[in-house]
Order: sequence, then C-alpha cells, then structure tokens
Amino acid sequence: MKNMIGTGSALERLKRIIPASVQPKFNSVEEWQAWQESEGRKRSEEIDKLNQRARAEKIFGRSGIQDLHRSCTFANYQVTGDGQKKALSLAKSYAQNFGGGFASFVFSGAPGTGKNHLAAAVGNYLLAAGRSVLVVTVPDLMLRVRECYDGGQSEAALLDDLCKVDLLVLDEVGIQRGSSGEKVILNQVIDRRLSSMRPVGILTNLNHDGLLDALGARIIDRLQMDGGMWVNFDWGSYRKNVSHLRPVK
Repeated sequence: MKNMIGTGSALERLKRIIPASVQPKFNSVEEWQAWQESEGRKRSEEIDKLNQRARAEKIFGRSGIQDLHRSCTFANYQVTGDGQKKALSLAKSYAQNFGGGFASFVFSGAPGTGKNHLAAAVGNYLLAAGRSVLVVTVPDLMLRVRECYDGGQSEAALLDDLCKVDLLVLDEVGIQRGSSGEKVILNQVIDRRLSSMRPVGILTNLNHDGLLDALGARIIDRLQMDGGMWVNFDWGSYRKNVSHLRPVK
C-alpha cells in the first residue's frame, strides 16, 4: 500500500510540473502497473526464446540450420513450373502463419527437388522472427541417441530438449527403413512433440505408402492433424539449374 501511495504522489507531482503541451504516458497508478506487468511479460518471453535457441544449439553442438542452407530463402527458391510454385506458396504460408496451431508438414520427393531449400527457408524465416528451429537428419539423430547410451546420459533429457524447440525438422526420414530402432526413436520424438502441441517437419524421399510403412499409421494420422500439410515434390532434380546458389537437397 505504501508503494502505491508513494507512486501515486510521484505521479501527481509530475503532472503539476509537466508542461501543459506534454501528455504524460501514464495517468494513474493502475496504468503504470499495467505497463510494468506488460514489459515484464515481454522480457520473460524474450528470455524464454533465447533459452530455447540455446537449447537447440546445445543438442547437436550447432545452430538450428546447417551452414549449407543458411542462405536459403523463399526469394531465391527457383520456380520453373506449377508444382514448384504451389510448393513455394504452401511453405511461405506455413511460415507466415506459424504459431496459429501446431500443424506439421511433410515434404516428399526425390533428391534434388528442393525439399531442403524450402524447409530451410521456413526455418530461416522463423529464426529471424525469434523462434527456435532445429533441422537434423535421422542418421545424426540416431548417432546422438547412441552417444546418450555410451555416455551414460539420459535419453529422456534429449527427448525433452527436442520437444522444447519451436519447430523440429527431421530430414532423411525412412532412409533406414529396416531399422526397428530408428522407427522406435522417431515414433517417440514425433509422438512426444505432437502430444506437446509442437509441430514436426518431415523431409523424405518416400511416397505416402513408403512413409506409412516406415512410421506407422498412427504417426501419419497425427502428422495430418490440425491442418498438417503434405507436399509432393514430384518433378526432376534442378540442382544443375541452380549451381549459382548453395546446393539444395
């Protein structure tokens, strides 16, 4: 109560000495307190975002986007047909509307068709907006899991870290379809993220049936929840046509 009285008195004194042409920012103690609370929330959110990005970098010892794809943007994605134009539009819309739900995405197609470029463009867009993003290949993820076992670390802690990133993009999904261990880990990661209402991006060379076999019907169904999108990159490789850019995958 003493602080409120003191603040109120200070405001009254300021009002008396401020020139009539100057409008004070706060007209009451309540307005001043509301501003302080708002600024406190903003600072707390900023700190949380910084912590999320730090955790993302800690998981694999690097920032969220590989050096190879840090220059990938929507602007330098090469469009030569209707399919690429649609893929670009969908990826851009996903990035611009990120946070409105927890929709996931699947980019499916042969190597060299631009899946990684557009996924990195989404990631770079979100990173610029202060979001935390991690793009990781499944082989790298499996190696990190094995390091947990070898180092006596907790796999649960790794899964928790993966769940705290705003967007996790898993690349080369299904490349080792014969591995039951990979399927178990992928299911754990994807299931935990979706249960926490955190989206997942999937980059795969497999078609729908192949990915269904690799991940199982339950995970595929959950990836399509909340407006999740599937984009088929069903055109030929254009790596040779964009040699002036960083390679796309």
